[in-house]
Amino acid sequence: MGARECLAAVMTEFSEAERAYLKSQRLGRLATVDAHGQPQANPVGFFPQDDGTILIGGYAMGGTKKWRNLQKNPKVALVVDDVISVEPWRVRGVDIRGEAELLTGPHDLGPHFSEEVIRIHPRRIHGWGLEEA
Repeated sequence: MGARECLAAVMTEFSEAERAYLKSQRLGRLATVDAHGQPQANPVGFFPQDDGTILIGGYAMGGTKKWRNLQKNPKVALVVDDVISVEPWRVRGVDIRGEAELLTGPHDLGPHFSEEVIRIHPRRIHGWGLEEA
């Protein structure tokens, strides 16, 4: 499956294969950009939502560098991938590019998460190796 681009502020939708894969995974890597233009990537737990967005929560999320980065630049990338087989080499994953919305308040992610949550609005999605699994 190739990369899909969408227009302006319209969200891109996940394919059925991408949606199923994301629901089967729990850990991804979130990339943000700091005030000096330097990239920062961190492992994060993520939660696909029925509306096509992805929520990212954490312990004390509002005090993290990723939260501060997103206050100045909402552009994000989230990569979720894994290795299916070493022989033969088979990998699969989804690369999501988009914009982050910073939310504060009650949510349903669980009691161990702080009230700050990042909501990713996908603008470009690229999946690979998902049809073969």
